[in-house]
Amino acid sequence: MAKSGKITFRDTIADYQQLMGRIRARQFAPIYLLMGEEGYFIDQVCDLLGNTILNEAEKAFGQVTVYGKDTEVGAIINQCRQMPMGSPYQVVIVREAQQLRRIEQLSLYTAQPLGSTILILCHKEKNLDKRTQLYKSIAEKGAVLESVRPRDYEIGPWLTDYLKGRKLAIEPKAAAMLTDHLGSDIAKIVNELDKLLTSLPVDTQTITADHIEQNIGISKDFNNFELTKAISEKDMAKALLIADHFARNPKDNPLLVTISALFTHFQRIFILNYQRWLSRHRGTPVPADNELSRMLKLPNPFFLGEYKQAATLYPNKKVFIILGLLREYDLKSKGMNAGTGDSNDLLRELLLKIFLL
Repeated sequence: MAKSGKITFRDTIADYQQLMGRIRARQFAPIYLLMGEEGYFIDQVCDLLGNTILNEAEKAFGQVTVYGKDTEVGAIINQCRQMPMGSPYQVVIVREAQQLRRIEQLSLYTAQPLGSTILILCHKEKNLDKRTQLYKSIAEKGAVLESVRPRDYEIGPWLTDYLKGRKLAIEPKAAAMLTDHLGSDIAKIVNELDKLLTSLPVDTQTITADHIEQNIGISKDFNNFELTKAISEKDMAKALLIADHFARNPKDNPLLVTISALFTHFQRIFILNYQRWLSRHRGTPVPADNELSRMLKLPNPFFLGEYKQAATLYPNKKVFIILGLLREYDLKSKGMNAGTGDSNDLLRELLLKIFLL
């Protein structure tokens, strides 16, 4: 399960699915190291292990959960070396293991783990140092899941696959609304989806933007997705209307997030314009749509049409200026040279400068 080199989010998904399959098949490892920045997969594996290895009657004497900040390495080792009572395994779960003092001393146990004990280490927020003897012994004798946090453009495909596993589809706009509002926090997205699914009619096959708006409270008309679309279409009236809505709901629409979305938007326009220029310069065809979607790191190829339209309206000489404006207003949004204007004034001012170029 442990791999050398840099682990990607795609690697995490593949390892997670493989690990969950083995647990369901009751193919247990003596030690599990679940580590990384993305806590969702760590919690899911730990919960499955905690609910699968022992039945409810066996858990009373055979399963113990401790927390890193409240325990010592010696106590964990002593617990792991005990023999199970009335069950095939003893299960020791260490939550918040990243807070465990002198955690590297666990290698005294992991070098020669008992076959009758299953030790589960939930090491969130960061990775265990892979150079240590502790990591090396777990990688050799147990199972390691490195849970990598996804990039923004990786959330859309993951969300589609997650819902496909529940026999549901989601409209691209609905997916964009969710990720725009919740970011790349998978636990938050799953939590909101779980609440949404309990509200949908039983025969629902596709989650729509209306479903998101009605059940989660994210506006389908006033969000960063609609703002970038209005800019792509040079619809100044709509863009300013969205900016006014953001001003009335600043907690749901922070300016920093909007500027980040705009920066990503114009970066993609720049890349598309550059690919077109490169094609003309070399006398070669423009890359196919699937390749362009990959280059632009789009969450869904559905959005490529918008960028093709935007690229005809925003040549790169304008895009350079806009990217400079976005850097300037990013600093202003953080209080540097902002004058007396609030975030609403700054966004309106920025949009007017973009449209009047």
